[in-house]
Amino acid sequence: MTMTNHPPEPPPADADATPMESQVPAEPRAPAEPHSSVRSHDGATPVGPGTESAPAPVESGPGLPDTLAGSLATPIEAPEPAVETPGRLEIAGEWRRVSPRAITIELVGDAIGTVVVVAIAVVVWLLIDHPWPLIAGGAIVLATVITAAFVPRRIRSIGYLLREDDLLFRRGIMWQRFVAVPYGRMQLVDINRGPLARAFGLAELKFVTASPAAGITIPGLPLEEAEGLRDHLVSVAESRRTGL
Repeated sequence: MTMTNHPPEPPPADADATPMESQVPAEPRAPAEPHSSVRSHDGATPVGPGTESAPAPVESGPGLPDTLAGSLATPIEAPEPAVETPGRLEIAGEWRRVSPRAITIELVGDAIGTVVVVAIAVVVWLLIDHPWPLIAGGAIVLATVITAAFVPRRIRSIGYLLREDDLLFRRGIMWQRFVAVPYGRMQLVDINRGPLARAFGLAELKFVTASPAAGITIPGLPLEEAEGLRDHLVSVAESRRTGL
């Protein structure tokens, strides 16, 4: 009896079994990297998986610097200066002026001073027999004549104004000065009269306060007006100091 060796039969294939290729374990995939956009060297379009489209870069123009250095280097236009309209100081009220006779007193005083200067210069010139006293005297006389030409305008520019809380005084032609003296700060109101002022019936009123800069003198007032103004200011000053 002859025995033949038969090869073992392969096990029956399972219908649900997967092919050999599918049974090979798949290589583990690397975990997905977080979303990042890689910008190319030319700065054009970001590349990478899952990259969203980035907005187009803003183009810089001549008026839009793209760097901090450029913005600092850009000159800033200076603001236009405000337009100033020339005007005068407007003060409500009626200004009281000094008497026109004060102009005569000033001119007479300048004339007397000129005569005295000329006399002294001539006497010194006769004593030392040198021309410099005449030169100095002539310069003083010329300056006095030029000053005397502005006396009328200077006297007419003087005035005062009685207000509710203070007395406002002004004087000056080119450089005007305004001084406000509060009634409660007046310490002394004095009347002064020189020889020429007595001859023309005028007087000057002087205000003394705690501040030397606020002290003023109003020249060329008629004697009656000066006395009435003095009495009024003294009574008002006393009432204001009492209220303080």
